[in-house]
Amino acid sequence: MFYTSERDKLRQFYVDTWQKVRFNLPMDAMEQMVARVIELHPEYHSMLNNEKHLGNEYKPEDGETNPFLHMGMHLGLQEQVSMDRPLGIQAVYQQLGEKLRDVHETEHAMMECLGESLWIAQRDQVEPDEQAYLRHLQQLLLK
Repeated sequence: MFYTSERDKLRQFYVDTWQKVRFNLPMDAMEQMVARVIELHPEYHSMLNNEKHLGNEYKPEDGETNPFLHMGMHLGLQEQVSMDRPLGIQAVYQQLGEKLRDVHETEHAMMECLGESLWIAQRDQVEPDEQAYLRHLQQLLLK
């Protein structure tokens, strides 16, 4: 029950932020960060306009992408880059961005590594291995 309640509050935050964007209302710093991510994903705009989607269960086995998880991963990656944690992620982000010439594409490529790192940690019931994650990110520069 706690999980669903917190999940719904977080999802409502995305909906409320998107409404503030649509109506040009003032936003705090966190809302501005979320709004930038939402704006990069027009495929989610109609979903965010309709609160009936807040309770949806997005199951990968059904071929569905959870839009809230996806946008949250953008935010998590941006925070990692801003703090340069793991040490060196800022350099990878900058170099990959120069290579791909598209911030959104850069983040998506890096999010694949983040998702895999989190999946491995969850599977093995351990903390994510920051160095393995960084090595995986650095491999993106060699492709």
